[in-house]
Amino acid sequence: MNYWLFKSEPNTWGWDQQVAKGDLGEEWDGVRNYQARNFMRDMAIGDRGFFYHSLKEKAVVGIVEVCALAHPDSSTDDPRWDCVDIKAVKPLKSPVSLEMVKADPRLADMILVKNSRLSVQPVTAEEWQIICTLGGL
Repeated sequence: MNYWLFKSEPNTWGWDQQVAKGDLGEEWDGVRNYQARNFMRDMAIGDRGFFYHSLKEKAVVGIVEVCALAHPDSSTDDPRWDCVDIKAVKPLKSPVSLEMVKADPRLADMILVKNSRLSVQPVTAEEWQIICTLGGL
């Protein structure tokens, strides 16, 4: 299993909306960055990801699971863009803020710290465990 981080502006698509989609999940559409798209093409069914609220909140708030492999993004007719579907698994007991991530020296090499603009990014198994622990799981 691989681990990922999915960033979303909560006023556009938030954790509660993701949870409301249930086991069918929702397309992670609208990504227009080649590197992020390529990461989605690398995902497998069952891979887990952090759901991250960007903008003001800047925090990991939940865990999601990839429930459909990369396929054409339905929000565009441009064949270059693919997306996966994700479903909510569970919320973190306590959100893990970007400030907390940056303050933890064990997470200094995390892509979230080094390239905070990338909307879909890989997370190492070690980073996954640290953030889950910080989040009360």
